[in-house]
Amino acid sequence: QVQLVESGGGLVQAGASLRLSCAASGRTFSSYTMGWFRQAPGKEREFVAAVGGSGSGGYKYYADSVRRRFTMSRDNAKNTVNLQMNSLKPEDTAVYYCAAAPKVTGTADEYDYWGQGTQVTVSS
Repeated sequence: QVQLVESGGGLVQAGASLRLSCAASGRTFSSYTMGWFRQAPGKEREFVAAVGGSGSGGYKYYADSVRRRFTMSRDNAKNTVNLQMNSLKPEDTAVYYCAAAPKVTGTADEYDYWGQGTQVTVSS
């Protein structure tokens, strides 16, 4: 069982930066792939970034829309993952969710555990 709690959302202007954090509980945290997803009003939940667990060597990958602007990291000693978001755009506005999956994947349905979400709003 893994419990996830996100923090760090807020309201910023376009071009600014935000850092989201996700605190996880559970002794097997390091083995899980950790992902970030987002959902904007009226849209489906979409993949943002993921970092694989210890078995994958910490493999990272990103959605095309955020590559080179967002950076995901994990600290297995602290059971945390972070999402550094730079050069934010209004279209990045969404609720951001942290999630955990037993394998490396960008498919939301394959994630078993989800946080409650944190709102990110980017004004133009």
